[in-house]
Amino acid sequence: MNLDPQIAGMIEALDAGFPPVHTMTGEQARAAIRARFTPSPSPEPVADVQDRTIAGPDGPLQVRIYRPDAANSGPVPTLVYAHGGGWVFCDLDSHDGLCRDFANRLPAVVVSVHYRRASEEGRWPAAAEDLYAAATWAAAHIAELGDDAGALLVGGDSAGGNLAAVTALMARDRSGPELAGQLLLYPVLAADFETESYRQFGQGYYNPRPALQWYWDQYVPTPADRTDPYASPLQAKDLSGLPPVVVVVAGHDPLRDEGFAYAEALQRSGVPVVQRYFEGGVHGFMTMPSLDICERARAQACAALSELVVSGAASP
Repeated sequence: MNLDPQIAGMIEALDAGFPPVHTMTGEQARAAIRARFTPSPSPEPVADVQDRTIAGPDGPLQVRIYRPDAANSGPVPTLVYAHGGGWVFCDLDSHDGLCRDFANRLPAVVVSVHYRRASEEGRWPAAAEDLYAAATWAAAHIAELGDDAGALLVGGDSAGGNLAAVTALMARDRSGPELAGQLLLYPVLAADFETESYRQFGQGYYNPRPALQWYWDQYVPTPADRTDPYASPLQAKDLSGLPPVVVVVAGHDPLRDEGFAYAEALQRSGVPVVQRYFEGGVHGFMTMPSLDICERARAQACAALSELVVSGAASP
């Protein structure tokens, strides 16, 4: 297996610069990650960006809505999106660039959700319930969003991918909202730290095993709860009836094997799946826009998701 050449040239600096979040409280980790954030001086333009507050399951919920030019010409899909960050850190600002890109590239109205983050703000299932509430809100307000009631999507990266997958399970189990597809970017799907990919890439590849274990400790501290499908979708005994899925898997990622396993389990359950595998990628590479592999992955993921919306089924 070959690490992407651009990533190989920076992996030591990336890995060395990642804060030791597993030694911190959730509040300290959020502050450390936020201190590293530098907003783009020239963000990708979209037709409109609006911050709104909607009703959440336990109080107000902040969302940021990105509207592409295409939405002014007719109906487009609506993508309810959950940012990554181990359920603990990152926010609407950290993923602003990615959401702008997806809004234009799909095109779709993107509803980015500032869910309750783990530790001090709220433990499992708070974040999952927040994203489900945002998806339910989007379904009820679809006419003022993408205006295509048959094209409501959920998505997320890393821990956000977990929340998107859980929201799809909740929507099936709770008889709504009706979802047309899922976009899961190197999602967290199970609390299994003994897979082959964890052994291979749990150190030295930017997203170390101690941090990943710490994320679970913050979000789902009770081990018994980690077997619940609303915490670990890979634990679900029944995946049938879920909307089609696009899964992006990075080859040099501790989460690689659970991404493969979930795609296979979905396919066995009859769920249409598109899997896009990027051998040279590390966890989080799709939020590194300077990388050529990031551009390729964004283009392929969005093309696959657009095909799902048009056809209603995924192709290999």
